[in-house]
Amino acid sequence: MMLSRAKPAVGGTPPPGDRRRKKGKKVPQLEELLALRDFTGAIALLEFKRQVGEQEEDADLWIGYSAFHLGDYKRALEEYEALTKQPACNPDVWVNLACTYFFLGMYTQAEQAALKAPKSRLQNRLLFHLAHKFSDEKKLMSSHQNLQDITEDQLSLASIHYMRSHYQEAIDIYKRILLDNREYLALNVYVALCYYKLDYYDVSQEVLAVYLQQVPDSTIALNLKACNHFRLYNGKAAEAELKNLTDSASSSFEFGKELIKHNLVVFRGGEGALQVLPPLVDVIPEARLNLVIYYLRQDDVQEAYNLIKDLEPTAPQEYILKGVVNAALGQEMGSRDHLKIAQQFFQLVGESASECELLLQ
Repeated sequence: MMLSRAKPAVGGTPPPGDRRRKKGKKVPQLEELLALRDFTGAIALLEFKRQVGEQEEDADLWIGYSAFHLGDYKRALEEYEALTKQPACNPDVWVNLACTYFFLGMYTQAEQAALKAPKSRLQNRLLFHLAHKFSDEKKLMSSHQNLQDITEDQLSLASIHYMRSHYQEAIDIYKRILLDNREYLALNVYVALCYYKLDYYDVSQEVLAVYLQQVPDSTIALNLKACNHFRLYNGKAAEAELKNLTDSASSSFEFGKELIKHNLVVFRGGEGALQVLPPLVDVIPEARLNLVIYYLRQDDVQEAYNLIKDLEPTAPQEYILKGVVNAALGQEMGSRDHLKIAQQFFQLVGESASECELLLQ
């Protein structure tokens, strides 16, 4: 668990006893902190050296890097944008800036910055994901062809499979990588996520347990465990799994805070939906769907329609929900057009009444 570190005190001279005690205490090196993934410590060290005039080489770059890995994308953005304005800017900064834009949801800016960077595997992976975000199949296939049989590229491909609902294909890639790299424990979380999406909640729990035995305080893993409990048992069981996380103030919890807030609304049957979900609509994909469901439960069909009308469905639940909303609006307004649209959406997923019932429970 990463610890917050207080800024070093300025002014005043420590008493002689303190000086004697601290004499010989080793100051951690940046490389050591980065190797330990102590990014909070790395930023504290770099900022301290800035203040006392001992500028570390590429300090701004490392602050941006550390902030990015802490999930503080706004801070990383400030550092990288400042670096790009310097005359002797390292060209590789552009791809770091592009990644930061991507995580902030600023996809157009991400693409513009990525294209200013030198060609690299990271640049190609980023353009691959941007093509998916823009639904540009031509660019997607172009970047796909540039992927190599290396771990990073294969993980990128697996994530695209996941986002396109090709869960078994993603599982196959993750398991193949795990066969040769047993130490990549986090891949068990990705496999568990895929099984969750395939409705194999018991299997998801079993795979997830392998990771949680080694990393028992993982925000993402505990959140997934809670989601499995929600599907297998009920909202109270799921919420109990999140209690330790919500009581935590660690940087790990900060990383997944918005996801936890979203899921608590779901676990509590929609309680607090109007306060929590609207700001998350463009952050967490499921937030839009759950807010639409909330409006339907409140018989506010028009608000539900306004929220979902521009959504391009890619998963069965999205097609079904668009069908349900259009059917409800068609009945409310007496509109045959909306009823026809609803029929088309239902036909695309085989008119699955059971899926519709599950979604709206």
